[in-house]
Amino acid sequence: MTDSELAETETATLPLDQWHREQGARMVPFAGYRMPIQYEGIVAEHDWTRNHASLFDVSHMGQLAVSGEKAAQELEKLLPADIATLPVGQMRYSLLLTEAGGIIDDLIVTNTGSTYALVVNGACKWDDIAHLREHLDDDITLTHYDDFALLALQGPEAAAVLEELVPGVAKLTFMRAGLFKFGGEHLWVSRAGYTGEDGFEIAVHEKHVRELADALAADERVKPAGLGARDSLRLEAGLPLYGHDLTTETDPVSAGLSFALAKSRRESGGYMGHPASMVRLEQGGTASRRVGLALEGRLPAREGAQVFAGNALVGTVTSGGFSPTLDHPVAMAMVETEYAQTGTELHIEVRGKRLPACVVPLPFVPHKYVRKGS
Repeated sequence: MTDSELAETETATLPLDQWHREQGARMVPFAGYRMPIQYEGIVAEHDWTRNHASLFDVSHMGQLAVSGEKAAQELEKLLPADIATLPVGQMRYSLLLTEAGGIIDDLIVTNTGSTYALVVNGACKWDDIAHLREHLDDDITLTHYDDFALLALQGPEAAAVLEELVPGVAKLTFMRAGLFKFGGEHLWVSRAGYTGEDGFEIAVHEKHVRELADALAADERVKPAGLGARDSLRLEAGLPLYGHDLTTETDPVSAGLSFALAKSRRESGGYMGHPASMVRLEQGGTASRRVGLALEGRLPAREGAQVFAGNALVGTVTSGGFSPTLDHPVAMAMVETEYAQTGTELHIEVRGKRLPACVVPLPFVPHKYVRKGS
């Protein structure tokens, strides 16, 4: 058996697997699934998302629900977010932490009214499920919606496109969600995404996902896009990717995610990793920081590239690539805190050469979310 044949047997297929192949997708193994990495081309799909609307399949993500009389209190044992006061239909970014304050995963939690829905990263969803089951009270029900697909429609024309098919969604604002109907079937729609653009994520039963994908793709403003464009877009948006920019060796403070440690809970605590997180906050920082780096020239720096200040090794690239929007390479890196200030001149070693790089603010490209009151 060839390596490619072995990979096929060891990976699952998405509900839309055949649909992607019919659209001309190149499929690759990712997070335990065969996933579309590109159709027309990564740069073309990236640019289309920035100017129109792209359809991404993110069904590899874990869609979970936590329910029970004390669901909010139980989640607050594991998440540093304020869950008990989360309004119905509101979403919140949060983190699963180790006792030492390391990041197990980053996720989105939503109060649906009857449950707390969690969307976790595909590559570690089974570990997340095990962690939740181990630490949540026995009276709490944890449901994994493994028969649901998840589509992301992203770009400046996404709202107009989706409103024509699913009336009412345009009233949602960033990090708000609700229940809607399409063709008589229920959809859970959230105004969020991972590209920095305005857009939506749509949870739909796998039996009906092809009908929805066909309807969206039939609009001339929409084209399918793969993992490649999703990654270049999220890099430009300065959004960390678990397993790369975030790991159990990374803490919220050094990762630039202190906002996820709810101010209302910093004193009261009660969640896993609270003492370690507060020590880092109270010390005023950490030994290293996640920063954005703009590179000169055309050669991109990839994950693992070493960052230097003079002859001193001061950090490591965690994500990097060429920015189609900015027309030059960019990267995110963990660097020693004294070199994390905006404007600091550094060098990154790529293919045996030291390339000039400068610390710049994140995001590289401004977010275009439609926020309440905007």
